[in-house]
Amino acid sequence: MTIDRIVLAFAGSMILISLLFSQLHSMYWLWFTAFVGANLLQSSFTGFCPLAKILKLLGIQPGQAFR
Repeated sequence: MTIDRIVLAFAGSMILISLLFSQLHSMYWLWFTAFVGANLLQSSFTGFCPLAKILKLLGIQPGQAFR
């Protein structure tokens, strides 16, 4: 699995988990959903993604998410 696919899977998982927690626990979990969405949006413009940097340091291969 490449960095691109791991980042997409992680972001999607965090969004779904926070939406579930917002329904089961507290509506404040929607702030986390907004944070993940904002981070995805800013990374699309700047190319900077903290998770991608960490994964690269761990030696995971970069790739193209959408071939």
